[in-house]
Amino acid sequence: MLDVRNLTVSYESTPVLKNLSIYIGRGEIIALTGPSGSGKTTLLRCIAGLEATDSGSIWMHGEEITKRPAHLRRIGLVFQDNQLFPHLNVAENIAYSLKLQRVAKNERNHKVAEALELVGLAHLAKREIVRLSGGEAKRVAVARALVAQPEVLLLDEPLAGLDGELHHRLLDDLGSLLRSRATTTLHVTHDHAEASAIADRVLDIRELASLGDV
Repeated sequence: MLDVRNLTVSYESTPVLKNLSIYIGRGEIIALTGPSGSGKTTLLRCIAGLEATDSGSIWMHGEEITKRPAHLRRIGLVFQDNQLFPHLNVAENIAYSLKLQRVAKNERNHKVAEALELVGLAHLAKREIVRLSGGEAKRVAVARALVAQPEVLLLDEPLAGLDGELHHRLLDDLGSLLRSRATTTLHVTHDHAEASAIADRVLDIRELASLGDV
């Protein structure tokens, strides 16, 4: 489904990823672990189309997408810091990508309502972002990524910074949500217990490529 082949990325002539290859099957949840600075976020950004590659290729459904613009890849990305828009409320944040795609208002409202229901935040549709708890903000970020029905979902440390009880609850909810929708997912985390709990397979990025220092 998602096939990354011999990907190499350098910053100022310093290799960050070198000849990295990874395959993720349809509906599979892969957790990717590794130390800080090992290139995990760089890999996600390359797959999403936000980072240029030196060499190698990225394929989806047997089609090469290496040079395809990010907005045409149907790949969702949830950042560690959520990157929600503070001037928009919850529903407006989730609807943002649909507006860019010029989805009709009625359909857009339906999709946003569905996404809010999926993450258990239907009652917070009009809530200002600054008034959300940490866990609520994480759920909004996931809903925003899912609303466009991406072919692949990329999660970059999505539960970082949450306390133990909330972390475990959201991890369970996230795993259940992804499996119920059969969402092909690459979940980056440094937490091996988190990786084992959510993933079908756990991979270490150091075993996928020869890495340079970041």
